Amino acid sequence: MFVDQVKINVKAGNGGDGMVAFRREKFVPNGGPAGGDGGKGANVVFEVDEGLRTLVDFRFKRKFKAEHGENGMSKSMHGRGASDLVIPVPPGTLVKDLETGETIADLVAHGQRAIIAKGGRGGRGNKRFATPANPAPELSENGEPGQERSIQLELKVLADVGLVGFPSVGKSTLLSIVSAARPKIAAYHFTTLVPNLGMVDTGDGRSFVMADLPGLIEGASQGVGLGHQFLRHIERTRVIVHVIDMSGAEGRDPYEDFMTINKELEDYNLRLLERPQIVVANKMDMPEAEENLQQFKEKLDEAIPVFPISALTKTGLNALLLAIADELEVAPEFPLDELLEKEEENTVLYKFEAEEPDFVVTRDPDGAFVLSGEKIERLFAMTNFERDASINRFARQLRAMGVDEELRSRGAEDGDTVRLLDFEFEFQE
Repeated sequence: MFVDQVKINVKAGNGGDGMVAFRREKFVPNGGPAGGDGGKGANVVFEVDEGLRTLVDFRFKRKFKAEHGENGMSKSMHGRGASDLVIPVPPGTLVKDLETGETIADLVAHGQRAIIAKGGRGGRGNKRFATPANPAPELSENGEPGQERSIQLELKVLADVGLVGFPSVGKSTLLSIVSAARPKIAAYHFTTLVPNLGMVDTGDGRSFVMADLPGLIEGASQGVGLGHQFLRHIERTRVIVHVIDMSGAEGRDPYEDFMTINKELEDYNLRLLERPQIVVANKMDMPEAEENLQQFKEKLDEAIPVFPISALTKTGLNALLLAIADELEVAPEFPLDELLEKEEENTVLYKFEAEEPDFVVTRDPDGAFVLSGEKIERLFAMTNFERDASINRFARQLRAMGVDEELRSRGAEDGDTVRLLDFEFEFQE
């Protein structure tokens, strides 16, 4: 089963909770705080495994949850940090955040890793809060929540050369002859339903990976036929080999076929036309093929090379393979995401990110004030509400953030209900 696009949910581990503890040792009359810190939560990491060729494993498991960090312990012992959750993915996997549309990672090389969701840091134990003014604090932090993300994985096959063209023009036959690949070949349209890869040896010490992509038709860029489902795989190829049925056996004009497919490539992604393109005039063993080839060349731009071949009789293949290998030696890489490409270089890339407010105040239908926001919710999650000292610290943090002042400006009075996540408290002047 070939699966090249899935949506999954990943959750990094929470940090371990810090501990409130005191030394109770013999001959130590004034034992101080001895609560350890919690351990760091596990990250969710994607790693490229060159042995994988599809995303089918994610079809049956769509939720991945990493381990939490260990809680802090007495005697100033810190909790153990959790080991990262490493998930193997095939080469050519593009990872996108579903909420923001941001491209998180483009994983292409074997062993390449990317942190997709970051684990939370461990909460501090009471030993961390000791000061000369408060040498024995009964104060600790809960662990920071791990990052949770809904992401989309897109597999775009890694091939140097992509075969494009109408259905039944001989792409699969060509691949089966020049490589050890065995794609399905039959006398009807859309025989190829999934991309097929083959390693091609030119015979002079050079080799490259060729992909036979499902046939395109007019309207493919709008989803007609197999449409977007496989056009994405062309984006990674460095050279496009355009296979054309020069015999016109199905009543189509070869030059119109050429223009139609290029228009679909342009409509899908304008940058696809930047790639070098080699035209293969296939089925030259058929009647009228020579005459059609002459007419085709007269209409075609002279800068585009045309190689007449017959996949059936295996004529003209050596010249074609050598020309493809020569083109690959000078063809540049075409990164899918320029921002990611710049980040991988040893340069500094500054991105503008709008600063989010620390908190937002809204009203529920019952009149209660609702506090929300990433920072204030993180502070809430890291507060240990079993300890009065921690509750008082949380109240001071809210006051310092300006929450009290904002509630007053919104008309909050004594006794009004204020909600923060699952917690409710009364506003007091």
